[in-house]
Amino acid sequence: MDQIKIGKFISETRKALGITQRQLADALFISDKTVSKWECGKGLPEVSLMLPLCEELHITVNELLTGEKIEETEYKKKAEENMMNLVQENQENRKRMALSVICGLITVIAVVALVVIAAYIDLPVIARAAVIAVALAVAAAGIGAAATLEVRAGYYECPHCKALFVPTMGEYVKGYHTLTKRRLTCHECGKTGMCRHRVVR
Repeated sequence: MDQIKIGKFISETRKALGITQRQLADALFISDKTVSKWECGKGLPEVSLMLPLCEELHITVNELLTGEKIEETEYKKKAEENMMNLVQENQENRKRMALSVICGLITVIAVVALVVIAAYIDLPVIARAAVIAVALAVAAAGIGAAATLEVRAGYYECPHCKALFVPTMGEYVKGYHTLTKRRLTCHECGKTGMCRHRVVR
């Protein structure tokens, strides 16, 4: 889905109705920063907010996801396109998550192998140092690649407001985590908590 186009459509529709960002935000019980983020194309409304948003803007969910007013003759076609886009997005997120896991496993195996070589094979000091340096470089590159894939694979769900959001790489790296949750600050309500990772919307 085209976030820029959807954001522009939200902005134009809101302005046509004479509603400010603050008024729209208050009606949806969210911050005006969230509305601004949508309108700048930096994120999409959460699923739980789509119907209330459409009611406030007097549009359909199909029009929201398409980013334009839809004639009745085009409605069914656009609905099918939007559904296929959501399915495709979820499939891509699953692929990214699988690649992240594979990348992590390959990194662990490679680093362990290099450490074993450095520890148990009789090597000159310079060669041993080179093997250790390569192991550190492989670990850094592998962890970085796995983290990048995981951040782009789906969303994190706020435990407070249930909003779905994608953290920045900085937020992701700084947040301590368990296998399925990471401590993050929600982009919607601003509260910090252990957010569950969800691959699909």
